[in-house]
Amino acid sequence: MPAQQKKLIFCAAGVLSLACALGTAAAVGSQRWVRGSILCSTGALLVNASGPELHKFIGDIQYGLFSGQRVRQCGLGGRPFQFSFFPDLLRIIPASIHVSVILFCTVLVVFALVGAGFFMFNAFGSPYETLHGPVGLYLWSFISCSCGCLIMILFSSEVKIHHLSEKIANFKEGTFTFKTHSEQFANSFWTILVCSLVHFLNALLIRFAGFEFPFSKSKDSGTITGAVDLMY
Repeated sequence: MPAQQKKLIFCAAGVLSLACALGTAAAVGSQRWVRGSILCSTGALLVNASGPELHKFIGDIQYGLFSGQRVRQCGLGGRPFQFSFFPDLLRIIPASIHVSVILFCTVLVVFALVGAGFFMFNAFGSPYETLHGPVGLYLWSFISCSCGCLIMILFSSEVKIHHLSEKIANFKEGTFTFKTHSEQFANSFWTILVCSLVHFLNALLIRFAGFEFPFSKSKDSGTITGAVDLMY
């Protein structure tokens, strides 16, 4: 492939990595990871609410990695409540999983920036043979893509398996009991998915530029080695 086309490919991959780093950083500080609705089951059972009356007991919840907001509805109008995970909710959430998600988000941002820098270095500079060359580009892309997948797996398990929304909804509630009525992942969660796919795409762009995958041996080198062995 001509050098000019390789520069364009590396520039495009570097811009994509930089955009992923900025998008992940914005997603970490956002409250739009999960949104849903919570049902005040205690209040609904007291008045035997059903049909249209049930909407008076359905509130909203939205949260991210650090903070969020819930609106409780128990038949007397909405009562908004702001909360933060640190240090308020540490006793009721799976703290190890939650901290791991934040840690992998940080690693994803760092390696996306590193990858963007090395893509630009390979586009406009003279790449070295080790971590500055194609092997390094595969490495940064692989680490970033793996971190993105781990973030989605860990956060999904925290929300779905450990019932994070219900734990947040029942935080500091002594009289009423809340249950999750609806729940879906929001924009910031899908941003991590897009970033993971972009880093996988970057690895394909490196291959498209003409570089072999790491640890792969060309057939020509094996043929030459075999011919030399036969000579001796």
